[in-house]
Amino acid sequence: MVTAATPRSSTVNRQYKSSIFAMLFSDRRELLKLYNAVNGTSYTDPALLTVNTLENAIYMAVKNDVSFLIGTRLYLYEHQSTWNPNLPLRNLFYVSDLYSAITEERNLYSSKKIQIPAPHFLVFYNGEEKHPDQVVMKLSELYESAEETSELELIVHVLNINQGHNEALMKACQPLREYAAYTAKVRENIKAGSSLRAAVEQAVTGCIREGILEEFLRRNRSEAMKVSIYEYDAEKHLRMEREEAREDGYRNGQADGYREGQADGYRNGQAFLIRIIRKKRDNGKTITEIAADLDEDEQVIQELAEQFQIK
Repeated sequence: MVTAATPRSSTVNRQYKSSIFAMLFSDRRELLKLYNAVNGTSYTDPALLTVNTLENAIYMAVKNDVSFLIGTRLYLYEHQSTWNPNLPLRNLFYVSDLYSAITEERNLYSSKKIQIPAPHFLVFYNGEEKHPDQVVMKLSELYESAEETSELELIVHVLNINQGHNEALMKACQPLREYAAYTAKVRENIKAGSSLRAAVEQAVTGCIREGILEEFLRRNRSEAMKVSIYEYDAEKHLRMEREEAREDGYRNGQADGYREGQADGYRNGQAFLIRIIRKKRDNGKTITEIAADLDEDEQVIQELAEQFQIK
């Protein structure tokens, strides 16, 4: 039977939070509201939740904002402001560390079955790239070869929390709705020409004035500003890296892939993209879904599929 006690090596990191989302929903009262909204439940006792987010569980951006136990189930919630197709692999690493912490005092070589909580993976996305209300990502989609039956699978549900998406969820969870409103204000201020620091300060002041996350921001104003500045700086850095990598990939792909026309060229650029399209089509994905997954124009994906006879 799974115990509700927080594992000794997975105590909540109260010294540092990587995002406003993590700060806000590490409070079990707010987290329970989010859980209820997602699952259609109406629990009222925050003590039902055991937050077990790992400390210092950050390696090459492999982290999770909030993880918790409720009953015999384990939930991993994460916020993303940039689209990342590797979320299933990242969650695999993270949940493996959590299971190690949960079972660290158990004998894995015992003849007695060790029960573990069933995991559920959920990502709340509010980036600027356009995506549907919900996207399902699978670990098997990252395998280099398509398997008829995957012996290891991990499924991540990505929910778009931008304005106009998942409106029932947003209406049901005030903290999530106000969190999305806060992040939108920061972006609006940046687009209007404010520096990052000024944009964050204006958003915090404006939200407090308008009653958006008012109590949270009044209580945590200084820390919230520091975390927001770091978070949006990191978001900008990731976006620039992705743009540079894509340009390099296309150049290398044209040089290594199309010129030689051999399998070795399929490691870079457009050649790599073709391999991914083929695998996703083998897994039943539509051209529209593949374009959304890869953050590419649907026409580009369609033309490549036709050119290389990907059915």
